[in-house]
Amino acid sequence: MKLRDRLGISARRQRQLAWAMEVGLVGMFFVGLYEGNTGVIVNAAVALGVTQLPSALERDLGISMDSGLVLWITAAVFLHVFGSVGLPGATGTPYDSTWWYDHVTHALSASIVAAAGYTGARAIDEHRDDIYLPPRFMFVFILLFVLAFGVFWEVIEFAVSGLGSIIGAESALTQYGLEDTMLDLVFNTLGAIIAATWGTAYLSGVVDALTERLDVRSQG
Repeated sequence: MKLRDRLGISARRQRQLAWAMEVGLVGMFFVGLYEGNTGVIVNAAVALGVTQLPSALERDLGISMDSGLVLWITAAVFLHVFGSVGLPGATGTPYDSTWWYDHVTHALSASIVAAAGYTGARAIDEHRDDIYLPPRFMFVFILLFVLAFGVFWEVIEFAVSGLGSIIGAESALTQYGLEDTMLDLVFNTLGAIIAATWGTAYLSGVVDALTERLDVRSQG
């Protein structure tokens, strides 16, 4: 049973929440412009681009996205940008003032990365008769996939943050030290476990659509 069924949240309500978050991202983009904050501008612009991926996949590839998946993706990018902006009039942003906020956003973002890895691997498994990925292997694959991506992302954060310090510009990404990096990787793993555990329930439709797409391309 999906989480929305347990909570009694309809698909229509999930779409409304996702739409409200997209409006919030637009608002935060203009806040960044008003304050001249390059980091907020870049983060909000990238996040808005990510929120358009589900509709692009459906339009261009015929891969229909469940409303819960759309909300999942939108919430991940919204909370990240909100963490660097915060509420109007508040002293400090959630990233600065709330110790656990960064860990929550990392776990949520990692679950999206894990979902992408799971979907791709499962689709290839279903598409190719000569490939078989046992469930236990899939679980380990997702963990390793997210850990590798997490290390790569931390390197990018370090590079972008260092470059921002050198040229004296506001960085879109910030590194808070080795301890924070280690905790980020721990919560990345937590996000991977969440996606690996509930991937079948939430991603089976996307896997089937992607597999069908691969089958059509191979026959053509």
